[in-house]
Amino acid sequence: MNSLSPELIQNIEITVKQALAEDVGDGDITAQLIPAERMGHAKIITREEGILCGQAWVNEVFKQFDPSVDVIWHKQDGDPIYGDSLLFELKGPARSLLTGERCALNFLQTLSATATKANEYSKLVEGTTVTLLDTRKTLPGFRLAQKYAVKTGGCDNHRIGLYDAFLIKENHIAAAGGIKQAIEKAHQIAPGKPVEVEVETFEEYDQALEAGANIIMLDNFSNDDLVKAVEINKTKHSGKAKLEASGGITRETLRAKAETGVDYISIGALTKDVKALDLSMRFVEL
Repeated sequence: MNSLSPELIQNIEITVKQALAEDVGDGDITAQLIPAERMGHAKIITREEGILCGQAWVNEVFKQFDPSVDVIWHKQDGDPIYGDSLLFELKGPARSLLTGERCALNFLQTLSATATKANEYSKLVEGTTVTLLDTRKTLPGFRLAQKYAVKTGGCDNHRIGLYDAFLIKENHIAAAGGIKQAIEKAHQIAPGKPVEVEVETFEEYDQALEAGANIIMLDNFSNDDLVKAVEINKTKHSGKAKLEASGGITRETLRAKAETGVDYISIGALTKDVKALDLSMRFVEL
């Protein structure tokens, strides 16, 4: 199971609190139709296959809303799930189960969808040495959650945000006076932080290599040009830079890109083009 960092744990507490506030507001008026003393037992199933992700968010929903609810898991984050699989059970006050249901399932269906997409893409490059990376194209306020889901599904994370690594693009280069100047300034501003440069031509690629970029993003390079770039890095620069392919990469073209020998391929679809898994809660007893 993918581990939870202290930063992520804190983030889960915050996002769950916000989600409950927007859904429950000052009280679930429909749940009040049920006697407060009535207990319930519900089972949550999936109607389609995928990779489970989001346990901690579900647990936090009921921890915050009603700690008396028991959450009993039958699957773990990272487990494959299939149609009609039993994911978890809930036991406790019927009102609480009904009120917390949608909030909990919203987290679970979205994160499971993200993990499922990552798993699908990771299988497409099995047997190659490439690492698939996500991007910053995540749902607002859900950055750390989706990054966690990507790793649960078998891919890896690019930078988390604008603060933990440099990604120098065309406008940065123009404003800084050139690739060399931009890279040198980056190393001065934050020594030790990764410096990545996006290039579109071999002239820019050579400049980035000479200036000491840690990672070079090869934007919309053809497969033949990617192979050439990998060879140049190996023969002229002892492979000192990591190479990343990006731009317009689809499921159909992914395998061929991976086989060029690049170190990384970044794909926004891992987080932005996901379809929530179809989950359902069914009462066993009321």
